[in-house]
Amino acid sequence: MKNQIVYTAAFILFLLGSDIVCAESQMRQSGLTPSSPTVISLLPGEKVWSGVIKDGENLPYLTGSHYDFYANNRDNQIQPLLLGSQGLWVWSDDPYAFEVSTDKIIITNAKGEVKSGRAGNSLAAARQFVSAKYFLPSGAMPDELLFAKPQYNTWIELNLHQNQKDVLKYAHAIIANGFSPGVLMIDDTWQEDYGVWNFHPGKFPNPKQMMDELHSMGFKVMLWICPFVSADQSQLVHELLKDKCFLMQKANAETTWATATDPAIIKWWNGYSALLDFSNAKAVHWFNKQMDRLVQDYGVDGFKLDAGDMQFYPPDALSAGSVSPNRQCELYAQFGLRFPLNEYRACWKMAGQPLAQRLHDKNHSWEDVQKLIPQMLTEGLAGYTFSCPDMIGGGNWGSFADQKEINQDLVVRSAQIHTLMPMMQFSVAPWRILDAEHLKAIKQAVKIREQMTPEILELAHQSGKTGEPIVRSLEYEFPHQGFEQIKDEFMLGDDILVAPLDRQGHSRQVILPKGEWISDDGRTLNGGSFILNVPLDRIPFFKIKR
Repeated sequence: MKNQIVYTAAFILFLLGSDIVCAESQMRQSGLTPSSPTVISLLPGEKVWSGVIKDGENLPYLTGSHYDFYANNRDNQIQPLLLGSQGLWVWSDDPYAFEVSTDKIIITNAKGEVKSGRAGNSLAAARQFVSAKYFLPSGAMPDELLFAKPQYNTWIELNLHQNQKDVLKYAHAIIANGFSPGVLMIDDTWQEDYGVWNFHPGKFPNPKQMMDELHSMGFKVMLWICPFVSADQSQLVHELLKDKCFLMQKANAETTWATATDPAIIKWWNGYSALLDFSNAKAVHWFNKQMDRLVQDYGVDGFKLDAGDMQFYPPDALSAGSVSPNRQCELYAQFGLRFPLNEYRACWKMAGQPLAQRLHDKNHSWEDVQKLIPQMLTEGLAGYTFSCPDMIGGGNWGSFADQKEINQDLVVRSAQIHTLMPMMQFSVAPWRILDAEHLKAIKQAVKIREQMTPEILELAHQSGKTGEPIVRSLEYEFPHQGFEQIKDEFMLGDDILVAPLDRQGHSRQVILPKGEWISDDGRTLNGGSFILNVPLDRIPFFKIKR
């Protein structure tokens, strides 16, 4: 109910107007030319957050922090948004650069109109206003199964050796070890080649039989896919080149898209490939056709759409629509709207849409575990509310290449952070790498999630309608009480505070806002700071008494 009231208030504020200041107007009033920097004043003591997901652990920004949104998503989602702790908001439909100073934000390199204003006097009020005006929620959410059950990704276990036998072995092991079936993602190398989206016949001798078996076990199945086409697939390249479905190479200063003859060859993490240009309707049609065939012929349920990063689109390459790298990233994200089961790691301006967003691959390290909460809080603040904190224990395959390097406590604490997030995703098989004590702690975390699933689902449905984050910072829910720097606690909705352990050890400091809180162990606690004992199988959380 509180969410609905807050959202309604924000929408009314939108209807009434809110001191919107456009950068162009500011420039005219100050005598600046459009190429000059734009200065936006901060109130005394005002802190600044952004929609740069990988800056999460650095938010709110220190003086001197800067970022350029143009062609720079830093391997994760971004949203062209700045928010202040006293109601400031900044938005543009196009990229811009910013720098945070002591008493102002300096905007440069703006590719379009930059708008700013104030709404209320808090971080939440500013976020609610800008959501209602610039990224209104769609009313929908991704497939409930992404939230209701743990997800399983074959990446860590199979890496570049995806094959039918081992995919089925992994799926059977999930159930045999006491875990519930959910969404199963078959990762890169299931296909014949990049762009040749057929199950590799040597690795998957009977993919329809495999899909039927996985479905009968209770899994829904997603396939990894990307916008690249291997340059040595000559027949496919020639077919797509007829309609200039690729980003095209600029041979010289006079070359235009109409006169270009060769695709741009892009270096990415899997080598060198041609890249589909989704500002060309024929490329969109071809890509949709590939996915539709996989759904119709094999019963594929959805797709993990990877590699939509802006940095893969060189500014001097040519596209059918003469669009920016940012717009290419946005166009790629729109494919996911056709499939309730989807996942993205890179996005631009798709907040409020029913897309599942995952954090960038994390290392198997305490340093990266400590990034999960602040980056997930930034996901919600930016409007990417249907989000997943990478893979449990880390999504970087190299961390698990040698089992001797695995920190079992870290895997458990990572899983516990996932437990009360919107989604939790396994990839490394916990039954393979953990001893009995640590595996038991993982299962306890999953049990806690099962108990809290109705609440998480309700929050996800609300977020689809209101745009409100599912997980929120303490500053968002309890403004102006000194909680700006708390990055190891989060609110699940507006009444449950979660304080998982994100470092080695068995105790931590917990800070509770004013009021009475019921702890996960049944105790009633008053707001304040205290040291809490956190044994291996405990996830501390507290519900406020209303």
